[in-house]
Amino acid sequence: MNHFFTFFVFILFFSIPSVQSQSDPQKLNVLFIVSDDLNCDIGAYGNTQVMTPNIDQLAQRGVLFGNAHIQYPWCGPSRASFMTGLYPDQTKIKKLRLYLRQAIPEVTTIGQQFKKGNYHSVRVGKIFHYHNPRDIGTAGHDDNYTWDQTVNPYGRDKIEEYKINTLRKQSYGGTLSWLAADGTDEEQTDGIGASETIKFLDRFAKSGENFFLAFGLYRPHTPYVAPKKYFDQYEREEMEIPKTSDDYLKTIPLAAALSVSEKKDQRNLDDDLAKTIKEAYYATTSFVDAQVGRVLDKLKETGLDKNTLVVFTSDHGYHLGEHGHWQKRTLFDNATRVPLIVAGPGVNKNQKIMDAPVELVDIYPTLMELVGMETPAFVSGKSFVPLLKDSNARVRSSALTELGVSNPNGLIQGYSIKTDRYRLTQWGKNGNMGHELYDHKFDKKELKNLADSQQYKKVKDSLVMVIDQRIAEARKPPKGLGPQIEDQIEWKEPKTIHSQPK
Repeated sequence: MNHFFTFFVFILFFSIPSVQSQSDPQKLNVLFIVSDDLNCDIGAYGNTQVMTPNIDQLAQRGVLFGNAHIQYPWCGPSRASFMTGLYPDQTKIKKLRLYLRQAIPEVTTIGQQFKKGNYHSVRVGKIFHYHNPRDIGTAGHDDNYTWDQTVNPYGRDKIEEYKINTLRKQSYGGTLSWLAADGTDEEQTDGIGASETIKFLDRFAKSGENFFLAFGLYRPHTPYVAPKKYFDQYEREEMEIPKTSDDYLKTIPLAAALSVSEKKDQRNLDDDLAKTIKEAYYATTSFVDAQVGRVLDKLKETGLDKNTLVVFTSDHGYHLGEHGHWQKRTLFDNATRVPLIVAGPGVNKNQKIMDAPVELVDIYPTLMELVGMETPAFVSGKSFVPLLKDSNARVRSSALTELGVSNPNGLIQGYSIKTDRYRLTQWGKNGNMGHELYDHKFDKKELKNLADSQQYKKVKDSLVMVIDQRIAEARKPPKGLGPQIEDQIEWKEPKTIHSQPK
């Protein structure tokens, strides 16, 4: 009799649908929006020239971080880092053409963790690395284990690539290039991405499914392509171009000088060209803002805003002539600092936290805490939930970024920390290739290297101790991560012959 009862209970238990298999209207959803190559030239961050009304409005709904930094100022390594909550020294990904599982095959990404919690994990556009614009319309170097469903938009900007202006013929992704495009927003890749994201929001509003919905934009990454109306919002002659003497390069370590001189044909551009390019970048930023606005409007229209956390950020910053440099891949604030805005239930409104350092590896544990899920033991980031509820709280004293710079004798490894006031950058083993020290109280543009100043010796010495500790921590094998495979060979795509319509 007892055996029969036990068997009956067993059958009954496993025949009833698990509570966890049902959608839970009490659980918070997540809308994760990632722009590509977007710096902090945004209205909400104090730039009065750039028109970004939708991102600005999002900031009013939540918390804006003014001292948020990525962990590697290059697309592939940065995205692998924030999607796993690990430092590049832990992901072993410091190149572009690597798939995540080549280096850390057993990692659980943010999207995977949400899937474990019975969320529908969806990607629209670029979240992991894609060569932009070459891989538009494909899965690029995506991680298919992260998602239940994906959409790879392909728009007019890709179809009409041959129309793009560029500094080097038929070179767009790594070269300054731009186009004031014909047609509508909805014909562009990011416009299509916004439309597809909107469709998912409509679906989730009707089905009640819990979701982690990641919308990755391809812009304002080069080529800067946007419909003409966004170019018409700006006056080219009003663009201000920073001026930096090459004598400045003599005051910084060799590796730092190499980082801002990496692309010779893109250094210290003449004024007319520089203004044209900056106008194109700002126009494309406004186009990105409009697509974000379309998605946020739908979120509110469906009522999902009441139960959805919104995170908006970028994969790294971007130089627009600062230090004589254009694009990314430096350890200056222009390349490491990114917009980061969090809004939604349980988050303070209209708060700007400009001094507290945070890192993008912190997004993973922050989301887990906000939705009431467990953060995997291997994650190195720290939850900044306390700051979302109290702007005076602190979870870090510094933000860490690293970069490898090539020179004829090999790779020079650099690390940089940004505190609430200072930036210290250390090149080579234990700083044997030089240091940089900048005091943001007096030098936000990071043009006066104080590393050899006797007045700042105590500051430098204390920060050297901090950065050495930070580097050691970032190199620790994470608990429970599984294999970390170094020096993986990049996937090299076959060369293609470019052609264009006659």
